Amino acid sequence: MNGITGRMGYRQHLLRSILAIRDEGGLVLPGGDRLQVEPVIVGRSADKLSRIAKEHGIADWTTDLGEALADPTASIYFDAQVTSGRKDAILAAVAAGKHVFTEKPIAESVADGIELVRAAEAAGVRTGVVHDKLYLPGLLKLKRLIDSGFFGRILSVRGEFGYWVFEGDLIPAQRPSWNYRAEDGGGMVLDMFCHWNYVMENLFGKVEAVTAKAVTHIDERWDEQGERYTATADDAAYGIFELDGGIIAQINSSWAVRVDRKELVEFQVDGTHGSAVAGLFGCRIQPRVRTPKPVWNPDLPTTEDFRGQWDEVPDNQEFTNGFRAQWEQFLTDVDAGRPHPYDLAAGVRGLQLVDAGLTSSTEGRRVEIEHFQAGA
Repeated sequence: MNGITGRMGYRQHLLRSILAIRDEGGLVLPGGDRLQVEPVIVGRSADKLSRIAKEHGIADWTTDLGEALADPTASIYFDAQVTSGRKDAILAAVAAGKHVFTEKPIAESVADGIELVRAAEAAGVRTGVVHDKLYLPGLLKLKRLIDSGFFGRILSVRGEFGYWVFEGDLIPAQRPSWNYRAEDGGGMVLDMFCHWNYVMENLFGKVEAVTAKAVTHIDERWDEQGERYTATADDAAYGIFELDGGIIAQINSSWAVRVDRKELVEFQVDGTHGSAVAGLFGCRIQPRVRTPKPVWNPDLPTTEDFRGQWDEVPDNQEFTNGFRAQWEQFLTDVDAGRPHPYDLAAGVRGLQLVDAGLTSSTEGRRVEIEHFQAGA
């Protein structure tokens, strides 16, 4: 596990996924056997690695990736590094015959992503890319609504994502400074369009075309040492996505917005028979038969409680941590020798949307997308 000293790698992937599985006696496979897991943690800081290893009873840690990849008992390589270091490490892991599970974006360009796919295909290893939002309770409830036919014909999707990331002078920033430097792999489009691609692709339909505008609203920030730096990466992106089947999606993504919604990300889905608003955990619905009939009258104040006219979808099942749920699926797929549905090719399609979004923003035009498929 490479890059687990970072917040996401440590909290979600190591602590709440792999160590949780290990400490509960392994993963129960469909046939009833238990798959045991034990991490080898890799990073640049020996002090951080040794501290984590001691705290959590991890026997193996190293600052030498080559040493970790040479371990014949470690059959899977996981990558949660900064994006700029990901491609070379994954290629080294594939060359060592390791199956690969990685955070996204999988690389800094479409061409680099395709290179990873081809290398994995040639080596015959299984690959997976983190699609954590698909495993969140809110989106699982939304998927259930879609599968049940609740919406009728889906017309549109509107997404709002983001929150205010402090500049770092008055209050320390709550995200690492590299996220706001393009030269270090930062940027809203590169970070979040990969997420939006798999959400749209797996829930509503593949993206056929995009019109986007990426901007840097806050051009001056302060880093972890309190030093001022120029923000060179986009910190907000506004996109219109045309999906197959005629669905139109609009998603605003910003680290320069103050939150006036129930959750940090929400998707409103409108269909002929009903609508839903889904977040990380909750999902509210308004069916056709309960849809109110507002009348526009700017001369009188609105008296209707529109938000009170929605019903909450109940938590009528137990939801596992989304990262752990996908880890369990990937581990099961590797053990069974079958492809994982969210593979490196899916990661390339995320990068294609990133590339199309940036091209649209730079050139001020609508950009069509030809989807990459593994083996093609």
